[in-house]
Amino acid sequence: MRLFIAVMPDEKVNKALINAMHDLKKAGVGGNYPSAKNLHMTLAFIGELPDALPVKEAMKKVEFERFKLSTDGSGSFGNTLWAGVKGNQKMKMNVKALRNQLKEDKVPFENDTFTPHITLVRKASNVIKFPVDKAEMEVRKISLMRSDTKDGKVSYREIFSVECK
Repeated sequence: MRLFIAVMPDEKVNKALINAMHDLKKAGVGGNYPSAKNLHMTLAFIGELPDALPVKEAMKKVEFERFKLSTDGSGSFGNTLWAGVKGNQKMKMNVKALRNQLKEDKVPFENDTFTPHITLVRKASNVIKFPVDKAEMEVRKISLMRSDTKDGKVSYREIFSVECK
């Protein structure tokens, strides 16, 4: 199964992200847009694993602290357009603690540099500058997500979560 650990945006943040996607579509940007319920900020991408139990056990060992997630501008990685997320100390501490625990428990994951963002368009037909409405939420839980593809459509499903203190 394909797994990742993420923060799922609340209704207010999701609305700001959806507005940005509508603006991009109006501006003629084609590409692969995620469904509103699939929007998320990845903390650690695990990839294919036959069993989620080692990931769940690692997540249980981390004492996640609540933190603020605030939209902050936009950007791109190649032809992927994203909404920026303002980094903060608690967010960075949580990501570092999570990734350290995954390493300690020998759970494989993509150990790339953490750049807080939420993907809005993959394979964008053109890369443009675009605004994202300001929105903020308090992150109260961290989710282990499963990614499934059926008939060419990707869906994400939470299979486990840990509350932030």
